[in-house]
Amino acid sequence: MRSFVLLIIYFFVSKFLFAQPKLASIDRSRISRFANTFETLKGKSVDELSHNLPIQKINGIHYLCLIGKVNSNFDPICLMEKKWLVGKPIGQITSVKVPIHDLRSIASAEEFDYLGIANNIRNQLEKAVNVKDEDNEVFEFDLPKGYSGDEIYIGITDWGFDYTSPMFYDSAQQQTRIVSAWDQFKRSGPSPMGFDYGAEYNSAQELLDANSDTATIYSFTTHGTHVAGIAGGSGAGTIYKGVATNSKFLFATFLANENAVLDAWEWMYHKAKADKKRLIINMSWGLYQHGMLDGTSLLSQVVSAYTDSGVVFVNSAGNNGNVNFHIKRMFNDDVLKTKIDFSPNHSHSSDWTQCIHAWGEVGKSFSNGIIITNSNGSILAESPYYSTNLFNDHIDTFIVSNEDTIWYNIFVDHSHPLNSKPHQILQVKKKNASLQVLLKSTAITGTVHYWNTTELNHERGNWGMNFLNFGDGTEGGDNQYGIGEPACADDIISVGAHNPKGDSINHNFHTPSIAKFSSLGPRYDGKMKPDIAAPGVNVVSSISSFSDDLFNSITSVDFKGRTYHFAKFSGTSMASPFVAGVSALILDANPYLSARQVKEIIMQSADQNVFNDNQEFKDKSKWGAGRINPRNAINLALQTIGSENSSLELTWTVYPNPVMNELHFTIVEELPKMAAIFDEFGNYFEKPIVNGKVFVSDIPKGQYFIRLIINGRVQQDKFIKR
Repeated sequence: MRSFVLLIIYFFVSKFLFAQPKLASIDRSRISRFANTFETLKGKSVDELSHNLPIQKINGIHYLCLIGKVNSNFDPICLMEKKWLVGKPIGQITSVKVPIHDLRSIASAEEFDYLGIANNIRNQLEKAVNVKDEDNEVFEFDLPKGYSGDEIYIGITDWGFDYTSPMFYDSAQQQTRIVSAWDQFKRSGPSPMGFDYGAEYNSAQELLDANSDTATIYSFTTHGTHVAGIAGGSGAGTIYKGVATNSKFLFATFLANENAVLDAWEWMYHKAKADKKRLIINMSWGLYQHGMLDGTSLLSQVVSAYTDSGVVFVNSAGNNGNVNFHIKRMFNDDVLKTKIDFSPNHSHSSDWTQCIHAWGEVGKSFSNGIIITNSNGSILAESPYYSTNLFNDHIDTFIVSNEDTIWYNIFVDHSHPLNSKPHQILQVKKKNASLQVLLKSTAITGTVHYWNTTELNHERGNWGMNFLNFGDGTEGGDNQYGIGEPACADDIISVGAHNPKGDSINHNFHTPSIAKFSSLGPRYDGKMKPDIAAPGVNVVSSISSFSDDLFNSITSVDFKGRTYHFAKFSGTSMASPFVAGVSALILDANPYLSARQVKEIIMQSADQNVFNDNQEFKDKSKWGAGRINPRNAINLALQTIGSENSSLELTWTVYPNPVMNELHFTIVEELPKMAAIFDEFGNYFEKPIVNGKVFVSDIPKGQYFIRLIINGRVQQDKFIKR
């Protein structure tokens, strides 16, 4: 039967589906690549829109969730009058919710330099990681004694929390260490102050009454409970303790999009700030399909703004290290052809399954399209090329070949507003497994990176699929450049996973090996990622007692009439909370460190014996700076001068203050032999403490800090030298 191509652009068809005035033209220098999807929304039901877009119902109104970059025209009162819901800007970035019935007002929103639809976020365990080695029961690490994350808040943004678990109680199993939880999926309220959705729990009784968070896109999962147990679980009487066993928790079960996670971060930040606690936020999730992947995204900018305020961010690097889902192509007026491997879910009628995400170089255009063949490689149909130079739009169309239909979407940015690079996203869906889909791409010059990832309409899908060689003139992919959003942000500690007991296949149980699933770097602009590697193979931690996930119980405990299981999971999802826990130990030892100093300390103190003699970069693309070493990190933290304010209650003070000659301490017995004195410019003096006093007559006039290490923890105070 004759093959033919039928092109339908939805915003033309929508004129016949829904009669209303056309939306105002949209300034694409301010609006994201989804600009024309605003046109296509007309006439579609909320259920249809929710397949692809982050739609949220609040107080009976359906909103489209966006994130935006504000400018000097930003006026939240004016936006509230339009019934927009706008979060408090973090730096220049904020969450934005616009009523679906008023989307035409987006085009005239002069308060923003940039608006983009919030991208969906995926669980890093969505792709199952099967590890058969039964010799690796649990990670073990030589942790320093005396540090347990006292008074440090660890925020877990995830799904599947068991608020009743004894893992989140203190070591005596008397009091919960969960300070507060926000379930964004729950509609019963009460919502947190400043937000209009979800339910917040602020007391032990409220948490116990709630039992757990609600079923989400992952049903009653246990991912968050397992992750939090690694970061700071008390062990509940078992040997399976987390890292920072005295830390306290903030749990956010967030709607799976960037808009919601911005709200979760803001909620956590203000909780910690109100309680005068340092905050570490763990994220065992990510996205590939729609991020910038070079550290320039709005999400990356938000992370930097919070980092400036002292928040430490830790993120799993991804589980695509064993998938050849990437291609880097340097063009010289030629053509790339590669077969797109599809997820086994490609037959689902409502699912887009494969997403080809491509970024080029500034000022250098490229063109993409698809070729349909049979299993023998004979071409049945072919799309046109869509150029980033000539095309800056959104197309929703399909190809019909021998009565089979291949659907595809094309999103194109000639020059993306955030990094000026040409950009294309190609979404492809097919039902007939015998049909093969090839990507074709061409450019005169320049380098283009491509990623093939699964994207499902029911908001799941975060795994790579291969690019494959399929005969003459085609090429396959590689497993490089595999770090997604937001792990690729400059200020995030992105974490790869290693097997602490080595590779059982080669019977090498002495030297740790990188986990085969752990996503590899570098970032596609060449920056080293991941930043560090931590245990992530067969990690035993807590399971939610309300979960319907499948697991093999390692052991269990009974607590207040319920049974709580422990099980092994593998993934960078497990490695990330280990680093979050170590970060809590570092801040326990020295609460004056900045968030960036915490990251630098973790990287500088890493074990580098995992590298070969040549220190090849390919090893750093697996390990980052190396294998995390908590003991080395804490020792370095104790030696590092921090500049952050701390709410730590000092056991001493100094007098007189201001001082001219002798600075006295209000205690004598616990004083160390030496004191460190430094100014705001980093000038440093080490002074002996003699009979409870320090001689400072020889230092210049000015404002100083005096720093002591008492009982293994840094304490410091200000004084003025006259």
